[in-house]
Amino acid sequence: RDYYASRGLGDVYKRQTVFNGIVNLGFTCVAIFTVEKLGRKPLLITGSLGMALGAIGVAITFGNPNLQLLCMVSIMVYSASFMFSWGPICWVLIAEVFPNTIRGAAVAIAVAFQWIFNWIVSTSFVPMANSLGYWFTYGLYGVICILAAIFVWKLVPETKGKTLEDMTKLWKKN
Repeated sequence: RDYYASRGLGDVYKRQTVFNGIVNLGFTCVAIFTVEKLGRKPLLITGSLGMALGAIGVAITFGNPNLQLLCMVSIMVYSASFMFSWGPICWVLIAEVFPNTIRGAAVAIAVAFQWIFNWIVSTSFVPMANSLGYWFTYGLYGVICILAAIFVWKLVPETKGKTLEDMTKLWKKN
């Protein structure tokens, strides 16, 4: 904190933090008010593509003083895209997608994988960025977001408007 204050940057970072919080809250509300109208898949796909755009934008602009504003906008695009999609919607989908016969075990496994991969991303980011560079690291995350969009589009069933019994029938059929 003293480092930033001594360079006159304390207020800038405080404003950016507040703005990021407003973006996160606002786009979480977007998810809350649109998930039943638009469905889970469209939000997840759109969010993945927005996250890819944001991550690739950061990869291209990171560290360039002439592109600081564009880098910050890319971070906000990533955050907003995450907050209306993967942040809240994956938890809704996990609770709805599994058939009744395996729901308890399947939800436990899905949540465990969610936290394991959260841990992998959080512990690998700094070593990867330090060794391979920020452009590669953010670019890789952008590619992973594109792959997530394709995965959801091709393999994840829509649960909007479906009962748990409907999901059981869907899985038995497939």
